[in-house]
Amino acid sequence: MLRQAIAEGRAPVLARAVAEGELHESVAAFPSVTPVCATALATGVRQDRHRIPSINWWDRSRERYVEYGSSFQASRRLGIARQLADVTYHLNGRHLAPEVETIYESLDDAGIRTGGTTFLITRGRHRHRLARDRVATKLSAALLRAPLMGPKELFFADLVATRETPCRSRFGHPGMRDQHAGCVSAHLVEHDLVDFLLLSLPDNDTHSHAHGPAAQLESIEAADREIARVAEAAGGLDRFFAEWALVVASDHSHTLVERRTDARAAFEPFGITGPGARKKRDRIAYCPANRAAMVYVLDPAERPTLLPQLVAAGRGAPGVELVVWRDEDGTGVISAGEDSAEGGEVRFRPATDDEAAAGRVPAPTAGADGAPIPDGPVADVPEEQVLRDRRGGTWVVSGQLGIVGGTVVDGVLRSTSHPDPLGRCWSALTCVNSGDVLLSAAAGAEFPDWGGIDHVGGGSHGSLRADDAVGILILHGLHDQDDPRGRPELAPDAWSIEDATPIIRRHFGVDTPKSPL
Repeated sequence: MLRQAIAEGRAPVLARAVAEGELHESVAAFPSVTPVCATALATGVRQDRHRIPSINWWDRSRERYVEYGSSFQASRRLGIARQLADVTYHLNGRHLAPEVETIYESLDDAGIRTGGTTFLITRGRHRHRLARDRVATKLSAALLRAPLMGPKELFFADLVATRETPCRSRFGHPGMRDQHAGCVSAHLVEHDLVDFLLLSLPDNDTHSHAHGPAAQLESIEAADREIARVAEAAGGLDRFFAEWALVVASDHSHTLVERRTDARAAFEPFGITGPGARKKRDRIAYCPANRAAMVYVLDPAERPTLLPQLVAAGRGAPGVELVVWRDEDGTGVISAGEDSAEGGEVRFRPATDDEAAAGRVPAPTAGADGAPIPDGPVADVPEEQVLRDRRGGTWVVSGQLGIVGGTVVDGVLRSTSHPDPLGRCWSALTCVNSGDVLLSAAAGAEFPDWGGIDHVGGGSHGSLRADDAVGILILHGLHDQDDPRGRPELAPDAWSIEDATPIIRRHFGVDTPKSPL
């Protein structure tokens, strides 16, 4: 839709950024929902390190659901006050791994003047008090008493404003958020208050949820106007593009929802715990996330017994294309669900250093039935093979790669329909806060949230499929433009939302924090 908006002349600022810079297709995390992907954008790592697993998940340590805002109805069902605290404080505090630096923290530590607008990830080095000068903010302040850690300049809905501006967000009301973000961003740029600015433009997501992916032409056009407002505050387009580097990133994509399918019913016999106190008969938690879902075993001692049963239930649930889990030996498994076009499963795990050092193992010459495989891409790997992916990962793999659209060419796994399937699934499976069983929806299907809300007729996301996951990454005016990622092991066209923050750090001459051992 971005390319179409540019072609129709509806996004002239983005058109210039693309013409003078680079446009890449960028792959989201799985589940491809906003909290997981926004955190990856803001930290440069996936959820195996940042620990935010979904938009709705079960906190094992506190035995309760965490809800970041699937819908107002879901928030009411699970508790509005708790949801507000989860989004405002806990996501950036208790939930987001403390050892993982956000882009704000990295740049704050380097003495760079940071600024941000309403975005799920706010954590920086500066303490901000919540506003109490309006009715809505007074009500919120009664629930949210502690200061918020953020960048040096922070405008978070109407809750936080580090300085007086004429801009109002109507408390983050959809349809007004882009205008508020553009207004405060223009103020910060005009008065030379920031070196780095995170300008969040979330109304495209809301508009697509309501009206469908094709309607994004209108919301992309509106977003482009807000970028133009900031450019004008910088002295006009020419000066803006001469003096500012620009990174434009989407956290995920959208696909049209054609049917509501409630996978929850398949798990009801196991006893799903509700929003209130856990009952003795409750054995699992169920966490829908648009076109994905997770199932948690409440008692770890029951996992060996319950896991195969939950997997079987997931395979038979309507609307499920893929069921993903880890066996007791730690091996990752992706299995075909009821709505998969192909049957079978894929088993995979990261290769050890010795296995990876051994180099490429030739693709098999015979299929599972012993028949010769013709020359060309291979989709079945009957015996364990060491394969590479296009993001630099090395895996020991066996099974029917066709269920994720996978083929092997010269020892490299590729998939157009389910990009980077092993890396994305492994990050989800090894996230400490993820469920025991993950579900990925089939094309056109969506799982209703805890409030019973779906987006039938509109757009949605969450699954492993490319329709949900392949977004955009525009780069303009960066230092080291020829190799902005600084990672030669990556295929030239294998881009991810993880790449945005390391690129920005490199631009400012700030080292990316090393992974903990």
